[in-house]
Amino acid sequence: MVKTSDVILILIAILFPPAAAAVVTGCSCDLLINVCLTILGYLPGSIHAFWLIYKKIQAEEQYGSGGFQYIGNGQYQPLHQGIIGYPQPPQPHYGATGV
Repeated sequence: MVKTSDVILILIAILFPPAAAAVVTGCSCDLLINVCLTILGYLPGSIHAFWLIYKKIQAEEQYGSGGFQYIGNGQYQPLHQGIIGYPQPPQPHYGATGV
């Protein structure tokens, strides 16, 4: 579901794609990629910004509003481990038994 903040992000992406990428990802490699794509041409930078916004919307639907953290390359991870519905990380095996 698209919220008002997502519509504002889309409008920012239309006007200046790197600003939308900065809002979504912060100061990350994706921001640098978006700046370079925008310098090469307006359309590639816009497409990349729209892709970042789309991935953010997907993360909001999967993890809930504010329940995720951006880890780069359009990937998100949940903030709260151990809640029903979130995958549990594998436990380390200490010792020789592997149990």
